[in-house]
Amino acid sequence: MMKRALPLKAVAMASLLLLLGSCGFEQSQVTLKLAHTLDQQHSVHRAMEFMDKRLRELSGDTMKVDIYSGGQLGGERELIELLQIGTLAMTKVSASPMEGFVPEMKIFNIPYVFRDSEHYWKVLQSDIGRRLLEAGEVARLRGLGYYDAGSRSFYVNDRPIRTPDDLDGLKIRVQNSQTAIKMVNTLGGAATPVSWGELYTALQQGVVQGAENNPPSFYLSKHFEVSRYYTLDEHTYVPDMLLISTEVWDKLDSQQQAWLQQAVDESVEYQRKLWQESTRESLAAVKAAGVEVIRPDKQPFIDAVQPLHESYEGTEVGELLKQIASM
Repeated sequence: MMKRALPLKAVAMASLLLLLGSCGFEQSQVTLKLAHTLDQQHSVHRAMEFMDKRLRELSGDTMKVDIYSGGQLGGERELIELLQIGTLAMTKVSASPMEGFVPEMKIFNIPYVFRDSEHYWKVLQSDIGRRLLEAGEVARLRGLGYYDAGSRSFYVNDRPIRTPDDLDGLKIRVQNSQTAIKMVNTLGGAATPVSWGELYTALQQGVVQGAENNPPSFYLSKHFEVSRYYTLDEHTYVPDMLLISTEVWDKLDSQQQAWLQQAVDESVEYQRKLWQESTRESLAAVKAAGVEVIRPDKQPFIDAVQPLHESYEGTEVGELLKQIASM
């Protein structure tokens, strides 16, 4: 998978990582380089700092994680490619673009698969969730855990969204996921993939009229300065995934792997608590800034996307939908 040549920016980042000593395996200490695109205030970044601290403690300071935040080493796609060639050890990605590597990951981009947050975490912690984490190994990407990214909802610049009809014709930014594109188009919008780093400007200039994301991302990105209506329709629950290069993972001995996995597991629990606090604080902050937060009747949205669910009948994803619905 990913046979094509790396983009020039990814090549440049790989060269930089080599100069930095991308993944140190000196006898005295193993240093794992981790890069992501989030702000340092984000709960996932704070959880990664916690993970580094716990890894140092568990390993007797023989292992550590160096963290590069805010897209310093590239966007999510570039970071994934750096993992695949082993010049970067770890990254955080949304499960959305992972469907390009693991088709079953489409499940997270199909709307209204999960009844609520409790059902969502029950699935992630089940055999289904573990199987999806491991499925990326065919693309040299091993999943270590899921970080909470809550539910995604629509925000729009200049009109309230109360029913699917209100999305009619609006250009809505989505992640680079064919399933996410289908979802917005099924609801009547015009799905428009835009990179996260370019989205503020795209909203400001009217390239897109809206987007969809969770409350902390809506707030920390300052998109609320442009988009003044936030509709909590909670159409999808898309987790963040912590990935490690299989090339790097395989260089660790079994004890080092166990220490790292334990540190990750503890950071996942820590981040879930931070996420709940961050969600409450973010909604309060955007309301205080004058954003109208709308809690619509979800049933019309659920009804509108049923054709999308039905389109997966008889497929592997369709079977997965049935398994999740029965849990």
